[in-house]
Amino acid sequence: MIIKRRRIGDKSEIKSVPIHNGYDPMVRELRMVSGSFYLPKDNGLKPDGEDASFMCRVDQVVGVADGVGSWALKGIDAGEYARQLMRNCVATIESKDSRNYKFGRINLKRVLKQAYANTKVEGSSTACLLSLSGSKLHAVNLGDSGFMVLREGIVVYQSPLQQHCFNCPYQLGNHQNSDKPSSAQELEVEVKSGDIIVAATDGLLDNAFLWEIERAINFQLGRHQKSNAVIDPEMIAMDLVELALYNAYDEFKDTPFSSAAKQAGKKHTGGKIDDITVVVSFVL
Repeated sequence: MIIKRRRIGDKSEIKSVPIHNGYDPMVRELRMVSGSFYLPKDNGLKPDGEDASFMCRVDQVVGVADGVGSWALKGIDAGEYARQLMRNCVATIESKDSRNYKFGRINLKRVLKQAYANTKVEGSSTACLLSLSGSKLHAVNLGDSGFMVLREGIVVYQSPLQQHCFNCPYQLGNHQNSDKPSSAQELEVEVKSGDIIVAATDGLLDNAFLWEIERAINFQLGRHQKSNAVIDPEMIAMDLVELALYNAYDEFKDTPFSSAAKQAGKKHTGGKIDDITVVVSFVL
């Protein structure tokens, strides 16, 4: 089996904007240091896969999207929709339009709404956007991509998924039955220095339980602490992608996807072969 690995480089280096009303100078500004890894499933017809993501380091925003694969039955590459949606998110952030800011921070709901309006290709996609402002992690999430926050090696928060039914997530698109940005959940989580944020598509979330993700991260952190080596968030992202890949090809393993299938009355054992995108952010 030939697997193509791809690193997701920093898609945007953008200038900071002035702080508007709502800024408290007494609150220490935390920041995210992010790294990512992407592994498209082996498909010669769609070598880029159907996932997409971005990292805007200066404005402290990251995002992931997962093009809905069932469009392939109609000859449409939903990966094109996901990639254009994420590019349009970056373009909206880079525009520095004051309307995209609320209380001194980026208004992710407006960013998603504007990106959605500018995405014209066929297909559909989930979307998860995260931004850090002060000690608050803000999120807009639609579908079954999502994020989690780890503190001292334990998951203390996981975003809820949105599905119409089993394996049918909420999805943005230009077709009649697509969901709209107004359906996205707006979430806010208090974070601390030392926390780790993991944003991912369902390639990870369908194939790895929380305890497996915790174990993989803690193993990597422990190994580097013993050697006093500096750890890059991209290394943890790569480890999580490899964990998900291993589980995806195990036909007998109990996975979140197989458990959900059982609850829905479906017959499925093992993992789910899919594109896998992981963005890991250290809160400093």
